[in-house]
Amino acid sequence: MHRNNKGGKRKNAVQSIPVVNPKVAGVDISSTELWVCGPARADREVNVRVFSVTTPQLHALADWLQEQQVESVAMESTSVYWIPLYEVLEAKGFEVLLVNARQLRHVPGRKTDMQDCQWLQLLHSCGLLRGSFRPQESICCLRALNRQLANLVAERSKAVQWMQKALDQMNVLVHRAVSDLSGVTGMAIVRAIVEGERDPRKLAELRDKRCRKSVDQIAEYLTGTWREEHVFNLRSALVLYDHLNQQIVTYEEKIQDEIRALQPPERRDQPVDAPTNPVKHKSMKRLGELEMRADLCRFAGVDLTAIDGISVGTARVILTEVGIDMCAFPSQKDFVSWLRLSPRTPISGGKPVNKRNNGFGATRVAATLRMAALTLRRSNTALGASYRRIARRKSGKVAVFATARRLAEIVYRMLRFGHDYVDIGAQAYEDRFRHRKLTVLSASADQLGYILVAKPVS
Repeated sequence: MHRNNKGGKRKNAVQSIPVVNPKVAGVDISSTELWVCGPARADREVNVRVFSVTTPQLHALADWLQEQQVESVAMESTSVYWIPLYEVLEAKGFEVLLVNARQLRHVPGRKTDMQDCQWLQLLHSCGLLRGSFRPQESICCLRALNRQLANLVAERSKAVQWMQKALDQMNVLVHRAVSDLSGVTGMAIVRAIVEGERDPRKLAELRDKRCRKSVDQIAEYLTGTWREEHVFNLRSALVLYDHLNQQIVTYEEKIQDEIRALQPPERRDQPVDAPTNPVKHKSMKRLGELEMRADLCRFAGVDLTAIDGISVGTARVILTEVGIDMCAFPSQKDFVSWLRLSPRTPISGGKPVNKRNNGFGATRVAATLRMAALTLRRSNTALGASYRRIARRKSGKVAVFATARRLAEIVYRMLRFGHDYVDIGAQAYEDRFRHRKLTVLSASADQLGYILVAKPVS
């Protein structure tokens, strides 16, 4: 029996999603083949082709898309397999949208390569896909070099750990004698052991003059068993350590050359002022980073190392990962959100629900800013005072997160608007915070009909 819905609310028919741009394609990427779905045909036949991952096939794929009059291509960010195709399509003049695979996790139907490329094409044509951030090509070159440099530094740390293990197995307690095995005194002792020196007194005499412990104190820790297999392991780790050091220097020089090539012509010979922080200036001079700092300043147009907690290495990571063009982020909130440094407050049914980790793939920039924030916990700066206040009220973990967010906001304003960083100092920050707190308390007391009176100093 059919009933009319008279007097009730009118039910509109479900409308199909409008197509924003029909001239788009979707590519599903794997390590062996590429499934490509082009624009819909007039005869409504499936417009899907399969290509291999070889370079000639990538160019054939781009030529086929040009024949289909495709203007924009959406592809999944599958491992590193998308990079060659992305570069080929970008060179051919296509607009390429790099899509996170999580956006397609819950599409209906059986998950196959053929279905995935069709869903990519359909959703992209309706404007329902959001592309991941990718800096311009010149910054991508710098990013690849700097990421490999980070890998080499991590491997060098492993080599130091292997040397430490070999020394421990011989009961040569170099780490007790000196604070840093990879320092001047530690490496001098290690090289002497590899060359055959076994006298603890002679080994201790290799100490640097700045070392706090005396020769007798150091010699007490340097008597070992000197088993041959452990000495061989120590020698092998030292050779690897030296080789990695050489490669790190090569990469640093290459990165510096690339940064100099990207500097605007009007700033290449521009003098750079010395760091205003004398402690930071001394540290940069000791590490030989003053020249790199000057090149980064000329490249970016601002001095990121002027920010408390931001070292030359941190500034290099930021500029090689993001670049100097912040137009992709309309506001500092967008930049902070991309870094996953925004507090996550999930709400369901009008009530907050249990939180989980704020994302699973925090960016390298966010990790670097967290490390920078951790160095501010004892600094006599406004950022340091803010860190300690949050740590007292909540926890050190929350303080690191909040301070890293503040650093990201400062970096954004400097790169986007050319603002200078000025530290007001820890005392000024505490005074300002105290003034704000007194203002709030006075307003609350006034609403309750009381007057806030200062306690007399005894």
